[in-house]
Amino acid sequence: MTAGLPLVASDLDRTLIYSAAALDLRMPDAEAPRLLCVETYEGRPLSYLTETAADLLRRVRDRCVFVPATTRTCEQYRRFRLPGGPARYAVCANGGHLLVDGEPDPDWHARVRDRLGGCAPLDEVSAHLRAEASGGDWVRKQRVADGLFAYLVVDRDRLPGTWVKELAGWAEPRGWTVSLQGRKIYAVPGPLTKSAAVAEVARRTGASPTYAAGDSLLDADLLVAADRAWFPGHGELAATGWSAGHVTGLSERGVAAGERIVRELCAATGGV
Repeated sequence: MTAGLPLVASDLDRTLIYSAAALDLRMPDAEAPRLLCVETYEGRPLSYLTETAADLLRRVRDRCVFVPATTRTCEQYRRFRLPGGPARYAVCANGGHLLVDGEPDPDWHARVRDRLGGCAPLDEVSAHLRAEASGGDWVRKQRVADGLFAYLVVDRDRLPGTWVKELAGWAEPRGWTVSLQGRKIYAVPGPLTKSAAVAEVARRTGASPTYAAGDSLLDADLLVAADRAWFPGHGELAATGWSAGHVTGLSERGVAAGERIVRELCAATGGV
């Protein structure tokens, strides 16, 4: 039974989990933290959290409904080996898929597709991205994720300073949002949200209250919908000065922020 338990929904990349490039190992303590690898790809380690954060996350999961909420595709999400084992529910593709015991719920996906009808088609947005980025030496890859949204992998040092802002201005009247996260620029339909999928998990489980964490503008709706939430000292939310009354912005950055977030979640759900 899960009714009466709190629900914890968290973004993964650059919130709980960090690539080697995003670790930022300037920790408050003198010694560098011990890291636990939670993702490999083609035999290579990719993503980490601290061993302390891993222990705290296991405690959180013992006393709540834990919902990973990621912009990753289902295939990309399945590469994770999170502390505490696979989550019963997970949100992938920014809310486009709701995984139940590891498998996408087709009814949820159909409902999401219906809500996207008022936005410009993915083909139009993807073509615009391709045309605007054509010839740019800062573009590394262009991808379409699960037939739902598009993104570019870029060289941040070469990215033209106003390009993301101009793309957002083009996308907004077409019902799309734009987010810059690390080396990726996402173009996502406005109705495609993590908060809607997490609300569905809360409805099915009866879990309450809700706690959340995230680092990007694509996480803002998730944080606003929660009873309490946190974001790290790096990422879009921190960089843009975003705020909401019940959401706490932390000073820690990198993997230290991930550990602090899990510590806050642990305290909120029953004490460290």
